[in-house]
Amino acid sequence: MRFVTFKHNRQTYWGIEEEEGIYYSAKLVSVFPTLLSMIENSSGIDFFKEINQFIQHSEAKILAPFIPRKNIMCIGKNYRDHALEMTGNDEGQVPKSPVIFTKSPSAVIGPNEAIDAHEMETGQLDYEGELAVIIGKRGKNISREDALDYVFGYTIFNDVTARDLQKKHQQFFRGKSLDTFGPFGPSVLTKDEVKDPQSLSIQTFVNGELRQSSNTAHMIFPIDQLIETLSDGMTLEPGDVIATGTPSGVGKGFNPPKFLKSGDRVRIEIDEIGVLENDVV
Repeated sequence: MRFVTFKHNRQTYWGIEEEEGIYYSAKLVSVFPTLLSMIENSSGIDFFKEINQFIQHSEAKILAPFIPRKNIMCIGKNYRDHALEMTGNDEGQVPKSPVIFTKSPSAVIGPNEAIDAHEMETGQLDYEGELAVIIGKRGKNISREDALDYVFGYTIFNDVTARDLQKKHQQFFRGKSLDTFGPFGPSVLTKDEVKDPQSLSIQTFVNGELRQSSNTAHMIFPIDQLIETLSDGMTLEPGDVIATGTPSGVGKGFNPPKFLKSGDRVRIEIDEIGVLENDVV
């Protein structure tokens, strides 16, 4: 199933997106008002039995799937080519263990919402197209063998970054967490619909120019290993978001750099998952 959150007649709903439109239930939404609350309580729900309303795509404004309750868990330098482009081709800087940082949920915006250029705060605004994993059930000390059993689904994430703030503060949080720095969505595709999350094409375009082109097969640390590592001594909960890292082709990786500016449009495409687009203003 492909879940979306949308606004219609000033009300916010979540539902199941199909080619012809979106199926939803005001009754279900009254019990689980957000997609996140549904993910947290999804066990035993027969969605198709409950859902009895329909809306055309043209009548709905698609929003971010949900606002995470906790910081988004992000993986840095999880593609070898990206690690090299960020370190001057220094093989010694390719991670031996996952590089983990977090991003504030207050940064999250939805598809077609505007990324604030924050021109007073940064002159090095960058994009990072990523596959995001949504955890579906609570777990701790999860083995790699069982890790994918804890996944609810997958979506697209743009880990927008102020490179100069990242360098200035020597930690990633502020440079990653300014308002609007977390485009997210447009939908969450359940894990049963994804044949192999480690075999998905991922591309990022800026104003129609292809900047990033790779495949999730090239992750240094695959999804099952990331879940094992993150859950080692730390409980993962339904609705937790893991942004799995970005491939090469970020703005900072070009010579000279190709940073974002007001008026740019960023488009991220991931096979099977969909397309996430946002303008910079």
